[in-house]
Amino acid sequence: MTAPAGPHPWEGWTFSAGWGSRDVLEAVLADPQAVLEVSADVARDAAGRWCHPVRPHRLRTDLTPNDLPPFGEDEHRTPG
Repeated sequence: MTAPAGPHPWEGWTFSAGWGSRDVLEAVLADPQAVLEVSADVARDAAGRWCHPVRPHRLRTDLTPNDLPPFGEDEHRTPG
């Protein structure tokens, strides 16, 4: 794991420990070293949070993090 070299897109975000929980997870921000394809239900609640867990699908060894847009800039793009 490599510490971010500059500003991180998730800096200042909080992550809950579970649906309906007030517990906040401690997050360690890092520069990405790999690309993981995930399976996600796109249903979101009124606050914009995903309603269902995101599940890992496969490691994309054909891509690097620099091949993808920064998080949130192009949510509908399908790489590769």
